[in-house]
Amino acid sequence: MDLDFSLQGKVAVVTGGASGIGRAVVDAFTAKGATAVIADRTVEASSGDDGTTAMFACDVTDPVSVDHVVAAVERRFGSIDVLVNSAGLALLGPAEELTSDQWDLTISVNLTGAFLMSQRVGRVMLSQGRGTIISLASQAASVALPGHVAYCASKAGLLGLTKVLALEWAGRGVTVNTISPTVVLTPLGRKAWDNPDGEALKAQIPTGRFALPEEIAAAAVYLASDAARMVNGADLVVDGGYTIH
Repeated sequence: MDLDFSLQGKVAVVTGGASGIGRAVVDAFTAKGATAVIADRTVEASSGDDGTTAMFACDVTDPVSVDHVVAAVERRFGSIDVLVNSAGLALLGPAEELTSDQWDLTISVNLTGAFLMSQRVGRVMLSQGRGTIISLASQAASVALPGHVAYCASKAGLLGLTKVLALEWAGRGVTVNTISPTVVLTPLGRKAWDNPDGEALKAQIPTGRFALPEEIAAAAVYLASDAARMVNGADLVVDGGYTIH
C-alpha cells in the first residue's frame, strides 16, 4: 500500500481541465507523477513543454468529439488509467422561470457528458482490466438548493450513474466514485457567491468557509491512487459538513 498516494506512471484524462477545479486536479495529478490530459472545449490540441500535460479540444456533449479524443489519447499514450469528469456548468433561476434550453444544456453537459466520457473511456479501461473514474458531483446532488433545479437534478443523476457503473464494472477492475464539494472558490465561484447569499450559505457550513480548489484536487488524488482500490460507488463529500444538517 502506497500511502504517499503516488500517481507515477498513470495517464489521467480530466474534462474541463483548463480552468477551475479541473485545472487544480491537473496540477495535483502532475505533482504526484501522473501524465494529465486536459479535455476541454476551450483549448487546442498541444502538449506541455515538460511532457507531463497534453491538451485536446473536446465537447463532452458530442459523441463524435468524445470518441475522437479518447481514441487519440489511447493512441498517443497507450492506456488511460484515470478519468475525472469535471466539465460542468450551472444555469440558475427559479424553477418556474427556467427555460427548456437552460434545462437541456445543464443536463447535457453535467450528466450526459459524464456518461459519454465514462462509457467511452470505460471501454478502454475494461479492455485493460484496470482503471478508475471520478466524477465531480456536488452537495446539490443530496440537498435542495433554491434556484438550482436543473443543477440539482443533473448532479443527483450523476450519483445514480456512478452507482450503476460501479456495480457493473468493479468486478472487471474499474472503480467509479464521485466527489461532492460545497461552493469552491474558483474564479467563477468567487464571482457567483461574493454577495449576501454567499455569506448566508457560508454561515450554514459548520467549518465556516467555502472550499479551495486544491482541497477538491486532494480528494481526487486519493481516489485516483492505488490506496483507494477498495473504494467503489462512493460519494466523497467535501462540504465542511453542510449536508449533515
